[in-house]
Amino acid sequence: MLRPKFPTMPQPTGLTTPPAVIQPTTITPGAPVPPPAPVTAARPVVQLTPGTALALVGGGTAVVLVVGAVLVSLLLAVAITGASVAVCAVVLRSLLASDAKRR
Repeated sequence: MLRPKFPTMPQPTGLTTPPAVIQPTTITPGAPVPPPAPVTAARPVVQLTPGTALALVGGGTAVVLVVGAVLVSLLLAVAITGASVAVCAVVLRSLLASDAKRR
């Protein structure tokens, strides 16, 4: 009952073909291909107008303000968590000390 039963491999049915024989081939070296000539692409010139400069400064200021707000909120969350853990530790210590005095 507890002995495993291994399945028997089924025998192939129908016509079977023998495996094909692969003949080795010779490799003939070809003529080297010359490298392509470098193509110089014309780069577009960026014109910095007063309007685009103002937009860049405004966008950079917005990014700095958003990143600063996120970092300050994370720091505030860590500080609040630390303060609450400290208050819990003081309360537990007080409760344990008063319980020890009563005994």
